[in-house]
Amino acid sequence: ILKVIYFRGFFMSFENIKVKKIENLSLITINRPQKYNAISLATLSELERALDKSANDNDVKVIAFTGEGEKAFASGSDLSEVKDRNLKKALEPIIQGLADKMEKTPKPIIAAINGVCMGGGLEVALGCDLRIATENAVFATPEGKLGIIPGGGATARLPRIIGRSWGMEMLLMGESINAEKALKIGLVTRVVSQEDLIPEVINMSKILSKFAPFVPRTIKAIVNFGMEGSLASALMFEKYAQGALVQTEDKEEGINAFLEKRQPEFKGK
Repeated sequence: ILKVIYFRGFFMSFENIKVKKIENLSLITINRPQKYNAISLATLSELERALDKSANDNDVKVIAFTGEGEKAFASGSDLSEVKDRNLKKALEPIIQGLADKMEKTPKPIIAAINGVCMGGGLEVALGCDLRIATENAVFATPEGKLGIIPGGGATARLPRIIGRSWGMEMLLMGESINAEKALKIGLVTRVVSQEDLIPEVINMSKILSKFAPFVPRTIKAIVNFGMEGSLASALMFEKYAQGALVQTEDKEEGINAFLEKRQPEFKGK
């Protein structure tokens, strides 16, 4: 079924995903439940298009990714395509490219993980800033059992997020972990019931939407770039970023609103 979404002046046609705007939230749903939301190249292209449009829509403050149904966020890359993938295709960015774009997108991005989240699906989630999961969520990097390794960023991002030891455990063993374990090791930060997943995302979006626009984009840049350098360079980056923000109109509005006991009206200036 071809889905057509009117999105801030653009008609966007999708076959593999759905996009829904809920107030300031753009909710992007992988819509291949019959394939456990496996990520085909066509799906990946649609995800990037939806991400770009969401990032460029001034009404959107937060972006979230989830999977259709209760069984899977995304079960991985579509193996029917991986089977015929050659060296040239394997060296293309593919899921790495999407995850990189997520990290560089100024707006906060939430992975709302329902059910199976494995392989390429997990790598999409790793590109998000925040990850929350349902109680039935299951995580794994099982590529080693297929004679290959993760190629969408898991070998780099997973150890940085959950630490080297747990990263090696998941990457080498390829075993599944449940939501409780994922919460314990820091892979996700919240676990909710299936019926509470989207309401929780909406609630998080409302909180994030109240911040001055410079705040989340600056925090994303500081954390993502700062972790790649030394502690000294990260701290210096933080100082210069703070110096830039204290000169904004939004900083004046935020402090004045707090002192006057009212809600601030940020303008992104």
